[in-house]
Amino acid sequence: MHRRRQPLLRRRLLSGAAPLTAASVSRRAFLYSLGAGSLVGALASCSDRPAGTGGAGDAAELITRPEQALDIFELEEVARARLPAAHFGYLASGSDGDRTVQANRDAFDEWYLRPRRLVDVTSVDTSVTLLGEKWPTPIVMAPVGSQKAFHPDGELASARAARAANHLQILSSVTSTPIEEVGEARGSPLWYQLYPTSRWEIGAPIVRRATAAGAAAIVLTVDYPGLPNRETQHKAARLDTRNCKQCHTDPTGDMRRKPMYAGTDITYEEFFATNMTWDLIGRLREVTPRPVLIKGILTAEDAETCVRLGVDGIIVSNHGGRSLETARGTLRCLPEIASAVGGRIPVLIDGGFRRGTDILKALALGADAICVGRPYIWGLAAFGQAGVERALAILRTELEQGMRYTGVTSLQSITPGLVGAA
Repeated sequence: MHRRRQPLLRRRLLSGAAPLTAASVSRRAFLYSLGAGSLVGALASCSDRPAGTGGAGDAAELITRPEQALDIFELEEVARARLPAAHFGYLASGSDGDRTVQANRDAFDEWYLRPRRLVDVTSVDTSVTLLGEKWPTPIVMAPVGSQKAFHPDGELASARAARAANHLQILSSVTSTPIEEVGEARGSPLWYQLYPTSRWEIGAPIVRRATAAGAAAIVLTVDYPGLPNRETQHKAARLDTRNCKQCHTDPTGDMRRKPMYAGTDITYEEFFATNMTWDLIGRLREVTPRPVLIKGILTAEDAETCVRLGVDGIIVSNHGGRSLETARGTLRCLPEIASAVGGRIPVLIDGGFRRGTDILKALALGADAICVGRPYIWGLAAFGQAGVERALAILRTELEQGMRYTGVTSLQSITPGLVGAA
């Protein structure tokens, strides 16, 4: 992967200097350090911008307002500059050597678009219906935990941004804001992502609480049986000079500090549901009338089992590359899963989406909607609610442009013939 040098920022972080800002160093040195595309050598592999495509460091200066962002990557650059090293490292990290993170991005290069001409594209309809609810866009906000680590308003800022443009939002189990408050900020039902824990007597009440709070669906995450080896995160943490114990009192993680697990006697080890089996779907049906989706499906075999057991939807996901190392990019998994499902239930997908053309390729390969995580969190870290709104607006605009340039006027008119294997 492309790696760019960053000696100035490395020296500042290792020396315990204050966080880098435009005012704290010369403009030339500041832009040089940010233009390197990563916090330090340890984070060099975290930059999503391809080599030679420009970025905030290549421009006259970093953007200072969200409306100035020309693409998702400019928001990433500002987020990297503003976040503490450990927090950006947590967000950027995959597992082990981050190869699955890269696999998600590489998968998009394996397909090219096949545009059709002489089509009236004056009007483009991006609306989609999921579980009986119509949305103006197929772009869904994926669950991202602990959002107050990226901005003081955390999930509330994301929810208000979702409300502004009517995006479907999936709230993480490890939200830093209770579901009741997030739902009020969103103003309409959201979906709730569930880590059930290894004890159902803890998981069941959480599902009941989410249902009572108005969650429109439960999204069961099945690809996280233990804490992965997040090398990038740990290397970044070495360079963070703050006293992290002021916030993280338990180095192994006290899950009871998370609002959805407050009042339980859960241990950190029990958070990881190593004993999860397909029987859990039946248990969910007993405690909630809401639709149940499974997040973390990567094979046709598991997709077929989901359909057979009456699951209401699938999210093709490898946890943003944060779970299994050397997994396939999710876009590579999508065709076989879409074929196995055969349109009987909705198929959503996440993993590496950074451009509207990425979204277009996934829709052509069988996805009903796509979920984005890091891009809107970059916006959150950069500019709060306004940054989230800008990130989502960029992706919506790029998707509409891609549809016009390829001669499709609705999501229903997007077919596998729109793409070819590179």
